[in-house]
Amino acid sequence: MPQDHAPETPPADPPPADPGDIARLRRFNRAATSAAGVLDASFLGRGRPLGESRMLHALGPDGDEVGAARARLGLDSGLASRLLRSLEAEGLIETVRHPEDGRRRIARPTARGRAEFAAYERLSDAHASATIARFGRAAPDLLAAMDRLACALGADRIALRVADPESPEAKACMAAYYAELDRRFASGFDVDSSGDPEAASMRAPRGAFLLAEFDGAAIGCAGLAGPEAAPSEGGDGEQDAGRTGEIKRVWIAPQARGLGLSRRLMSLAEDVARGLGMTRLRLDTNGALTEAAALYRRMGWREIERYNDNPYAELFFDKPL
Repeated sequence: MPQDHAPETPPADPPPADPGDIARLRRFNRAATSAAGVLDASFLGRGRPLGESRMLHALGPDGDEVGAARARLGLDSGLASRLLRSLEAEGLIETVRHPEDGRRRIARPTARGRAEFAAYERLSDAHASATIARFGRAAPDLLAAMDRLACALGADRIALRVADPESPEAKACMAAYYAELDRRFASGFDVDSSGDPEAASMRAPRGAFLLAEFDGAAIGCAGLAGPEAAPSEGGDGEQDAGRTGEIKRVWIAPQARGLGLSRRLMSLAEDVARGLGMTRLRLDTNGALTEAAALYRRMGWREIERYNDNPYAELFFDKPL
C-alpha cells in the first residue's frame, strides 16, 4: 500500500561567509577582471568588448550550433542573440538553419571572422605569456591555484565520457597517476610489477575506460576491466566469475579534488558494469591511499580477502551490483 511521506524540509540557507573571506574573494574578482581586460571597451585592442570576443571564440574557426555555444558560455538566449547579431552586423559570422533540424541554428565565421579569431588567439597567447613572465618564480604555484579555482568555479561543466585506454588523454592521466604513486608509496611504484590490466579488458564489450574532462583537459579517469570470457552458462560459480569486473586506476588531478569527481566516476563505472552484464565488482588499493579507501567504504564497498598477487595492494574490496 502507498505510504504517507512527510513533506521534505527545505534546505537551510548556507551560513554567512566570514566578512574577511568575502573581502578576499571580491579583491580577487577585481584583480582578475582588471588583468583579463573584462571592462575594456576594446578587448585586446580589436574594437569590440569581451562579450562579443568570447562568443566568437566559443563558435571557433569552424562554427557551432548556437545553442551549444550559448550553453558553454552560460548565457541567456536574449544576450546570446544580441552578441550574435552584433557579430553578423560586422560581417564576422553567418547564421544558417541546422540541416537536420530547422528549429536549430548554426553560426559560422566568415573568412573575415576566421581571420579575427586567429588574431584573438595570437593576442591572447601573447597576453598570457606576458602575465606568466610577471609571476617570475611564483608562476608554478600561481598557475596551480588558477587550475584549482577554474575547476571549482566550473565544476558543473566537468563532463564524463568513455575513451580508449590507449588514447593520448588516457595515457596522460595514467602517467600522472603512476608518478603520484611513485611519490606516495614508500617503496616507489613500477607499473610493470603492478598487474596493470591489458587495454583490451577496458574496451567494450569487456569493459570501459572513463575520462573526466574540463574545458578540453583530462582531469580524472577510472578503468573498468571486464572478464576475458562472456558469462558462462554453466554452474553458478563459473557464471559469477564470468560476471565479475574490476575497478582500476581511479585518479583525479590535484586541481579537481574535493569536488565529488571520484564518486561520479565510480558511480558511472558501476552503471557501465551493469550494462555489460556484470553482477559484481572488486578492486584493490594501497594503504597509503587513505582517501581512496574511505571513499570505497562510503560507497558501500566491503573489505574482502586478498584476491590477486599485486605487490602494491594491501586492501581489497568488493561490491555486488
